[in-house]
Amino acid sequence: MNRTPTPAQHADTLWSARRAGRTLDAEETLGPIDLATAYNIQQALVALRIAAGERVIGWKLGYTSEVMRRQMGVDRPNFGPLTDWMLLESGDTVSDRFVQPRVEPEIGFRLGTAIDARSAPVDRWSVAAAVSEALACLEIVHSTWTGYRFTLEQNTADHSSAGQVVVGPPLAVSSFMDLDTVAVCLSDERETLGKGVGAAADGHPLDAVARLAHELAGIDRRLEPGDLVITGGLTAAFPLAPGGRLKARFSAGDAKSVEVGVSRAGGA
Repeated sequence: MNRTPTPAQHADTLWSARRAGRTLDAEETLGPIDLATAYNIQQALVALRIAAGERVIGWKLGYTSEVMRRQMGVDRPNFGPLTDWMLLESGDTVSDRFVQPRVEPEIGFRLGTAIDARSAPVDRWSVAAAVSEALACLEIVHSTWTGYRFTLEQNTADHSSAGQVVVGPPLAVSSFMDLDTVAVCLSDERETLGKGVGAAADGHPLDAVARLAHELAGIDRRLEPGDLVITGGLTAAFPLAPGGRLKARFSAGDAKSVEVGVSRAGGA
């Protein structure tokens, strides 16, 4: 008798593929699943990462922008944990585990205090009060699914394509409320690849964090002091070729712009 694999068994399959640098066909591996099952698989996958010595240090939001939803053919955002293994500094090289990495610029937040939607209303202003700094970031997304062909649920199960995060310098804004006007330009060594603004993330990146707080409350969780939260791609995601380097420049009004970059080993 054929039995449907459990979330833990699916997580084992995904974790083995990720560590080996292999991709899988999403339909053959998971088939159609619902979102609750997808998050159960994601939770089991994160448990394997923790068992391997990683530590959860924050969260990523995916598909908060229309440009990313359109690129990947999904209709709503999702989320997943970040771990300490994923963290990079500007100019670092991505893990050689990744066989099809893509890069997207994002606004990140470091939290100074907890945000708990279970016990108090959470909105843009309460999130701003909890944030200690806003950061220029690059997310290196990595999908286990061959060619990035997946449904929202299959993507969610695969850790919402969490790969690594380049944490760059603080964004020079006079108020966190102004982050929706931050402009970003993603480029390689030759040309501009994409442009966007902070408002692409859920209308305002602070609103994206409020969304996450409410999602976490639904599973009896909260955002913790010190958490890093990245709020979703502001441009489409672009491939990072072997031997390549991508960088993003963030600017806000008359403030000094800041840059964050990432490289990939290999190439000629």
